[in-house]
Amino acid sequence: MLAPGAAGACGLLVRAASRALSLSHGRGTVVVERWWQVPLSKEGRPPRLHPRRHRVYRLVEDTKHQPKGELELILTQAVEGLGRRGDLVSVKKHVGRNKLLPQGLAVYASPENRKMFEEEKLHQEGKLEVQQTQSGERTLKFLKSCRLEVGMKNNVKWELNNEIVARHFFKNLRVFVPPHALKLPEEPITRWGDYWCDVTVNRLDTVRVPMAVVQFMRPKTKRYKHWLAQHQARLAARRDELL
Repeated sequence: MLAPGAAGACGLLVRAASRALSLSHGRGTVVVERWWQVPLSKEGRPPRLHPRRHRVYRLVEDTKHQPKGELELILTQAVEGLGRRGDLVSVKKHVGRNKLLPQGLAVYASPENRKMFEEEKLHQEGKLEVQQTQSGERTLKFLKSCRLEVGMKNNVKWELNNEIVARHFFKNLRVFVPPHALKLPEEPITRWGDYWCDVTVNRLDTVRVPMAVVQFMRPKTKRYKHWLAQHQARLAARRDELL
């Protein structure tokens, strides 16, 4: 039998432990259900549980091992690589909670925030100049660092046009450029050499891409010549090391 002082101390420990418990669900919650349903019992009586059958459970949901989802946010200002003010973006949770939200760069995509930014867009529609999209800016940046190579045969007469250049953009650079967005020099291109072409992205910005018109080679021959050049370079480097 406990003494009065010991009983009081135990009561304090129990109350402190109860206050330390969290009332929110943990992030590693596992939801299960009984494999065999418990039959209904009469009113006022406890349910009749089978000693073995009603202790078998099946897993319904395991939140601990679920794939990490993304967080939907609305940008409050332009963020490089994501978008402009008012854009709805999906980012990883640690990026949103550790960078965007604390710095005031974004807010949660709640119904109230969605409605507020939609009204802002409607209010400013027609007052602001049309701006380049995020993908358009990336395309411009990529094209500024590119050089297009167009292969033309030497056994037939040819003249370079927008359709041929557009096909080589997609074939060589993996960039889809509509023919109407291309502009070639006014003089017809009928010979090999170095030229240029202007590409207009989303009818807003134009970038000039250097273009080399060379003799057409089959892909197999082109790969062989590339390998041969690399092989000769390695042999020359090894020869210099020996000397």
